Amino acid sequence: MIPDIIRIKIRQIRLESEETASFELLPINGQDMPSFTPGAHIDIHFPNGMRRSYSLVNDCAERRHYKIAVKKEAESRGGSKWMHDSARVGMTLDISHPSNDFELAETASHTILIAGGIGITPIMSMIARLVELGLSWELHYSARSIAHMAFRDELQVLATSGNSAINLYVDNITESERLDIDTISKTAASNAHLYCCGPSGMIEAFVAATQNREPETVHYERFVSAQAAATDGGFEVKLARDGRTLRVSEGKSILDTLLDAGLDVPYACTQGICGSCETTVLDGTPDHRDECLSDQQRATNKSIIICCSGSHSKTLTLDL
Repeated sequence: MIPDIIRIKIRQIRLESEETASFELLPINGQDMPSFTPGAHIDIHFPNGMRRSYSLVNDCAERRHYKIAVKKEAESRGGSKWMHDSARVGMTLDISHPSNDFELAETASHTILIAGGIGITPIMSMIARLVELGLSWELHYSARSIAHMAFRDELQVLATSGNSAINLYVDNITESERLDIDTISKTAASNAHLYCCGPSGMIEAFVAATQNREPETVHYERFVSAQAAATDGGFEVKLARDGRTLRVSEGKSILDTLLDAGLDVPYACTQGICGSCETTVLDGTPDHRDECLSDQQRATNKSIIICCSGSHSKTLTLDL
């Protein structure tokens, strides 16, 4: 087994809301889990070879287990369906070590957290850490209905710590009572840090509402890319180490093309979010469609997220 893989056993499965279940993951070696920071995620390696990323829900001070939560999606790409329909207590799975692209700034004078639906998952570990540090925070949590809000009881307990406030919003109330991200941003202190995780529409509203704030105070995490994946094809991928040149055809991504050719390349979300398939570019100009590289990284054209990005040049040479 490769070193960055942890073998775990599912110790508990619990329904947290109408469509969301949590899964408590225990290391089979009996040792503490690797440490993680609030907002981190792990990849689950499914028995069929698929990999998917899930945020860690539990307090980062808890090292005996990890906890994730998965919403049952009607149009699941496989992970959600497997976790809800096939996962059982006692099963063993492989997971990755934690990674974090949604870090919590622990020096903020005040923290404002905005979550939509299953977007509450990375926020939970952030709140636990803020409570532990005795820092000021507020949560704005929106869902289809109260029944669709996961971790309501746990959140209410956390809110008793002081220096905190929780506001719940549901979609079936009047417009004046719904979550207003623009107002939240405009009334927030200039040195407050704002975080958002949720569906695409919420993220777009958050980005628009916070565009005039200092960039270092604005943080968000997407579940899907804001851009459509590049599947027009019509270019070649040259593999510098492998020696082959592969044609990317219409309807295929670079990742699809590499997998079809038998290459063993890492990937997880297939949405341009997690960065697992980041690959070094040696020559050519990528058509960046991801949400994980920074603007500076994209400008250098030295890396590409191959699950979703394409090529502006006729040939793209990769370090593969």
